[in-house]
Parts: sequence; structure tokens; C-alpha cells
Amino acid sequence: MPLPELPGTAPDAPVAAPLVVAEVPRQDSLPAVSRRYVLLLMLAGLGTSMAFVAGSAYSLAIRIQQLAPGQAEVLGYITGLGGVVSLIATPLVGVLSDRTRSRWGRRRPFLVAGTLLGLLAQVVLGLAPNIVVLGAGWLLAALGYGQVLGTIGSLQADKLPEHQRGKVSGLTGTAQLLAPVLGVALATTLVGSSVLLFLVPGLAGLVLIIPLWIWAADADTRKSELPSEHLTVARLFGKYLFDPRRYPDFAWNGLGRFAFYCGLYFNTTYMTFFIAQHQNADVTAVGGVVVALGGAGVIATALGALGGGMLSDRLRRRRLFVLLSGALFAFGAVLMVSSSGLVPLIVGSAFTNLGMGVFAAVDQAIVLDVLPSREEAGRYLGIINYTQQLPHALAPLAAGGLLAIGAADGTKNYDLVYLVGGALTLVGGAIVMAKVRKSR
Repeated sequence: MPLPELPGTAPDAPVAAPLVVAEVPRQDSLPAVSRRYVLLLMLAGLGTSMAFVAGSAYSLAIRIQQLAPGQAEVLGYITGLGGVVSLIATPLVGVLSDRTRSRWGRRRPFLVAGTLLGLLAQVVLGLAPNIVVLGAGWLLAALGYGQVLGTIGSLQADKLPEHQRGKVSGLTGTAQLLAPVLGVALATTLVGSSVLLFLVPGLAGLVLIIPLWIWAADADTRKSELPSEHLTVARLFGKYLFDPRRYPDFAWNGLGRFAFYCGLYFNTTYMTFFIAQHQNADVTAVGGVVVALGGAGVIATALGALGGGMLSDRLRRRRLFVLLSGALFAFGAVLMVSSSGLVPLIVGSAFTNLGMGVFAAVDQAIVLDVLPSREEAGRYLGIINYTQQLPHALAPLAAGGLLAIGAADGTKNYDLVYLVGGALTLVGGAIVMAKVRKSR
């Protein structure tokens, strides 16, 4: 599960390459945000993820079973289309948010609009009479709640000083870890009503997001100067790209993230089949083991996110923690592959989740260390989102090609997939450690 986004800004190091001079100077003098503001961010992220993840993980499957019995593949089609919408819309919303001038500031209008759109989508999902309307409702939900999560990330880019980014990233990430558990637990009590199945988690999310609307006021931007260039259609699509030669640290960190998340999705996609093979059991008989690994994983990921984020702030070092995260994940993958006992399997899984938690918190801080422009934070956060979303779509397909290598007697080589996944996370950490210069 994926963990939401945060910042970190380190002093600039001298750069010899002439093209890098054009980068916008870091704003390292931002004042510290209050504990209340951090709490508001945590609650908003928790509420958004509760409303959205409960739908994707549970409620949507229930509605598909009601409307199209026996057609489970429809779930993949609908969620896949939602992912495409998010990929296209996130940078667009980020660009528009960057350029918004209103009495509510740049971000809050999108925070409110996204929440209300998501709530409307929950009503459409609950009342949908057929699969087509259900799919349209899910696209609205992906657009609305995706917009909220992106805006929360932009607020963090705008507000958080360097010394708080790792800590806040860990805290907000941990809050979002709880969201699927709470959202699905709530939804399971509402199966008798298709409307309440979606609407109640949506309303719970609204209650948790509203405090950020009210108390996390954005400065009035009506008198702020707009960018000199007019936003034509061609320029808008140009905002989806950037020049890696001009912003090498941002590019290298993106490549490291891409490699790490490819490795992560290599392993998580086939986890149930991997466990069944190592336990010499049928897939339907390993549910208890999957639950045990999931429980240990939530604890380990939370410890990694909190510990890694806070230590990276305290020690003022981030890249070393990213390398460590890859090493932890790779070690866990090797441990899982090399043993068939239940205890080593759980311990190995805990190490992979610990590494994932450290990476999610600390590298998110690095993202804001190396943002090319704070004035275009929404745009660049939308672009960096690709490095997590594309692996989610592409890694399972690539991993599937490895299953037949070295396999015998009709079995699948899940061990190779796990080892390659671990290696990719280590490569991702090494890229960030070796190539990123503007974050310590």
C-alpha cells in the first residue's frame, strides 16, 4: 500500500554543469509548521485514503459481484482505467493549482473541489444500476480523491522546512497505512446497503479532511503575479515533461524511485503464489499466512517510516537511509527465498516492509529537496508520481516473463522474481546514493 508524499530541503551544493544554474534556489528558511498543522495533514491523508482505498480494496468488488456476477475481471478493467485517469490528471491539476490566484490561496480550492467530487462519486457508485455507470463513478472517485492527495503533497512542498520533512513524511505515511484497515473494517459492516457501503466511508473521509480546509489556511494569492507565459494547450502538455539535463538530481532520484518501486511490485504482485509454493500448499489454503505477513508488514512499515523519517531529519542525512532501505528489502527477499519455514518467511517479509517504510518516508523527503521549482511544486510532484504509478502497471507484466525461467515440471519460478525484485530495490537505493547531490 502505497504511502502518501513529503518533503526535504538541503542546502545547495556547488554544481559544475552549466545547465543546472537555472534551477530555482531552495527555500530553506521556511518556518517550522506547528504540531496542529502536522496533525491536520495526517487526518486529511487518513480520511482521503479511507474513502478511496476502502472502495478499491473491498466495496468495488462487492458492487461488481452484485451487478456482474462471476465477472471478476471487470474489477481490473475499472481500477486500471482509474489509474490511467490519475496519471493524466495529477500533473494537470498540479499545474492549474500552481497558477491559481484566489482569496483561498493556490491549494485549498482544489482540496475542497476534489473532496466534494470524491463524495459525489461515492453516491454514483452506490446507486449505479450497471457496470458502465459503476465505471464512470470510479473514474470520478479516482479524479477527486487523487486530486486531494496531490494537493496535500503540494501543501507539504509549500510549507515544510527541511528539518521537518522526514518526520512529517513518516507520520503521514503511517496514518495512511491505517487507512485501508479502518476503511475496509467500516465497509464490512455496511454490505447490506450498496449506497451506505460507499457513502459512509466517504462521509468519514469528509469529516477528517474538513479541519484542513478550515485551519490550514493558504495565503491570499489574488495579488500574486502570474507566470509571464500564457498557458496554451501546447504549453500545458509540455508541463508533463522536464529536461533531465537541467535538473539532474530530480531526474536521478526519479530513476531510483522507479527502480525501487519496480522491485517492490515484483514481490507484492505474486506474494500469495510465492507463499503457497514455499508452504507446499494450495493458494486457497494460505490465507492465514498472508494475514500474518500483512499484520507484521504494517507494523514493520510503520516503524521504518517513522524511524527512517525522524532519524533522517535528526542526522541531516537522507541518501544513506535510501541505500539502507534497498539493502533491507533485498536482505528480506533473500531470507524469504532461502527458507521454507513459516518463521523465516515472516521475518523476511518484515525486513522487506521495514525497507519499504524507510524508503517511502525518506525518499519522499528527498523529492522536495530536489524539486526544480517551488512555484511549480504541483507540476513536479505530479511528474514524480509517475515513478511510482508506472511500476505499479508495468512491473507485474515484466515479472510475469521471469516465472518460466529455470522452472521445471510446470512450476513457476517465484524465487527468481523475488530475488530480482530485491536486487532492483538495492539498485534504486544505490542510484539515489551515488547520483543525487542536492540532498545530503
